[in-house]
Amino acid sequence: MFKDITPLLSDGEAFRWVADALADRLSDTSADRIVGIEARGLILGAAVAYRLGLGFVPFRKPGKLPAITHSVSYRLEYGEAALEAPADALEPGQRALIVDDVLATGGTAVAAVDLVESLGGVVAGMGFLLELSFLDGRSKLVGNYPVISLFCPEGNQERSPEEDR
Repeated sequence: MFKDITPLLSDGEAFRWVADALADRLSDTSADRIVGIEARGLILGAAVAYRLGLGFVPFRKPGKLPAITHSVSYRLEYGEAALEAPADALEPGQRALIVDDVLATGGTAVAAVDLVESLGGVVAGMGFLLELSFLDGRSKLVGNYPVISLFCPEGNQERSPEEDR
C-alpha cells in the first residue's frame, strides 16, 4: 500500500509545518548528522537537517551515489532491497538521526539502523512523518533510542522500542 505524500510536499505551508514539526520533536536529541532514506526520506531529512543546522547523509538505492559506498541488503514483504551510503558518511561514534516518510513493516528502518552502525555511527533516534502501527514495524526497532511519528492513525506516536514490548 503506497502512501503518496506529494500533495503535502507541493503545499509550501504544509511542507514547512511537517519539516518544522519533525525538527522540533528531534531537537532535544544530541546528534551530529541527519540520515534521509531514499526516496521521500531524502526530502524530509534534508529539510530537517537544514532546520537543525546538521550535516545530511543520503541513504540511497544501489548505484545512485558517485562515491565509494557501503551497503546493507534487507528483505521486504515483497522481495529484497539494499541501501547504500558514502563509505565516509559517518565517523566512528557520530550520532545520526534517521528520517523517513513512513514506518510500515520496519524493514527499511532496520536496514538504515544497520547501515548507520556498520559505518561506525550510533543511532541517536528516528523520525517519521507517518506510522502505520497496524503493520507493527516499531517492534523491529530494538535499540534504545527515541522513535517519533508525527501521524499515527492508531495513536501512541512517541514511545521507545522497549515500551512497545
